Amino acid sequence: MTSLVIAEHDNASIKPATLNTVTAAAACGGEVHVLVAGEGAAAAAQAASQIAGVSKVILADGAALKNSLAENIAAQVLALAGNYSHILFPATASGKNVAPRVAATLDVAQISDITKVVSPDTFERPIYAGNAIATVQSSDATKVITVRTTGFDAAAATGGSAGVENVTAAADAGKSRFVGSEIAASDRPELTAAKIIVSGGRALGSAEKFNEVITPLADKLGAAIGASRAAVDAGYAANDLQVGQTGKIVAPQLYVAVGISGAIQHLAGMKDSKVIVAINKDAEAPIFSVADYGLEADLFTAVPELVNAL
Repeated sequence: MTSLVIAEHDNASIKPATLNTVTAAAACGGEVHVLVAGEGAAAAAQAASQIAGVSKVILADGAALKNSLAENIAAQVLALAGNYSHILFPATASGKNVAPRVAATLDVAQISDITKVVSPDTFERPIYAGNAIATVQSSDATKVITVRTTGFDAAAATGGSAGVENVTAAADAGKSRFVGSEIAASDRPELTAAKIIVSGGRALGSAEKFNEVITPLADKLGAAIGASRAAVDAGYAANDLQVGQTGKIVAPQLYVAVGISGAIQHLAGMKDSKVIVAINKDAEAPIFSVADYGLEADLFTAVPELVNAL
């Protein structure tokens, strides 16, 4: 029984979601191998070889894999699939793009968004926006899994000494092409990897007020900035800041919810945070049901006072 983890990387280093996925793979039993597919990705493969618990790194290096097009990555995974009982992807935008293609081609049922490995063939996953946990058992010979990274501790990035094996890179499938990317640069931590997150909601009233209130607090705490779906839909914050079932799933050490009522879809994205602080003037707001610390106050008064006190 051997598991294959599909690494997320930038051709130079391994992204944090891979570390959580390695932990999930280790819980499935047997050896853990990591696939690094890219172009000029030798440095990323070397970084993967240092991850604790990894016994082998497979490096597929080719031009068709440069931009991680889903069709080409899926072809690479399928070329190796016969050697593995479990194939695991982080449940990120990239992982969710590739995993269904692999599962469909193998004619197996994908097991999505697992938060716990009960046994090699049985897993737990949240349903109904996290209000219930389903226990899923699979009899498929190859189990294709996406891993909710907040459900597993990150494996140590150092301490391993796996060997790196080079394999022939998949050819371009010819079904899609990379046109370009627009990447927002920020000095702040990446939202899904941040230890502290300050999120704003619809109660802030405008994009100007969102920045005026949320940014100073985030600056003081060295935090990433998040937002509720209502705030994003209203144009107060960018789409990539949305936290929730239809946004990003986060589990920081500290989550500060400012002016967020706590709709089910938002709670599904942040209720696994270690400490939750809610600031809202509505005493009946659902966010208080999951908060460790709640402040019933006008956010336009309370947040500046908090910033001054820090």
